[in-house]
Amino acid sequence: MTDRRIVVTGIGVVTPLGIGAETTWQALLAGEQGVGPIRRFDPAGFPVRFAAEAPLPGSGASLKARLVELALGEALEQSGIRGGPRLGVCVGSEAARPPIEWLGNADVNADDVAALAPDAPTRQAVAMARAGGPRSTVSTACTSSSQAIGEALLRIRRGEVDAMIAGGVDALSEPLMVVGFSKLGALSTRNEDPTRASRPFDLHRDGFVLGEGAGFLVLEAADHAIARGAKVLATIDGWGCSCNAWRITDSPPDGRGAAQAMRAALADAGLTPAQVGYINAHGTSTPQNDLSESRAIRSVFGALPVPVSSTKGHMGHLVAACGAVEAILCVQALRDGWLPPTRNLEEPDPECDLAHIRGTPARMRAGHALTNAFGFGGSNGSVLLGEAP
Repeated sequence: MTDRRIVVTGIGVVTPLGIGAETTWQALLAGEQGVGPIRRFDPAGFPVRFAAEAPLPGSGASLKARLVELALGEALEQSGIRGGPRLGVCVGSEAARPPIEWLGNADVNADDVAALAPDAPTRQAVAMARAGGPRSTVSTACTSSSQAIGEALLRIRRGEVDAMIAGGVDALSEPLMVVGFSKLGALSTRNEDPTRASRPFDLHRDGFVLGEGAGFLVLEAADHAIARGAKVLATIDGWGCSCNAWRITDSPPDGRGAAQAMRAALADAGLTPAQVGYINAHGTSTPQNDLSESRAIRSVFGALPVPVSSTKGHMGHLVAACGAVEAILCVQALRDGWLPPTRNLEEPDPECDLAHIRGTPARMRAGHALTNAFGFGGSNGSVLLGEAP
């Protein structure tokens, strides 16, 4: 295995806060939020009637395709990378759900069905980037795009490629998902006060908010980026993953799987906990997940007062896209020296005893940032990023 330093040369996002990485970032720092009444369908009679929807029309596969088009297009334009056999793609994605109108409709064709597959966004990304290298799709729920970054990192290090497109996309504001997650008791039911529904680590949190969005990063070997004169935005220094082997619907109370992933990322980067200046938590706003992650962070970082925040209070849970989008937010935090706060964290849960960033952004050069993604089904991923050299 070669020891190739990995850098980020392009980022692009679409989130409930807006279209574009800078639009999302500035809205986040300004304290804006993207949660509101569901517009994709009529939610009357549903147990949950709000979500964090992307500012785009459409639904299902067509919406996901548009999310990929905008987010990846931005990342490719910023990077300036060109396709070829040494450029690969890895995308985190879940299957799109067929519209209810398809039932009994004989006019549905093969292309319509193919657009629902989990790898449809990967095929789209390959075409957009003209990537002739290896391609893969990761479908591990909330960890999907975090694992996509990890796979990209490993492929570049091994010398299989010079660069990788890594990211994810998801859009869950649709009837089946709202009903399904409601039945699991995973969603907040604050229908009368949706803007305060997602409240990670708060004592009165009652569930997460379904979101929509996409995030893509262009990752390259540093020597390749330098040779073509690309601007380096950040470094990807470490990656760790694990599986809880616990339950499908919740995390082990002691957070052992999450702690294992964080320790693996630190070891991979050759860093100590004291060298991490910011943790972008998974922080979904569900009672058990936030408690489990808090205990995991404490087990790894001990009494170190590492600043922690979750951006899901602003934009809901983007599920398969959240790992990539939150990694991009870390790139911007490292670049600008601002750490975003956790929105709606009004009364911190005493059992989630962390160094929370609350109210307003914190002015701080973090040096290194750790971002977590812990998935439904027990998968865990942690990515360690560093400031651009």
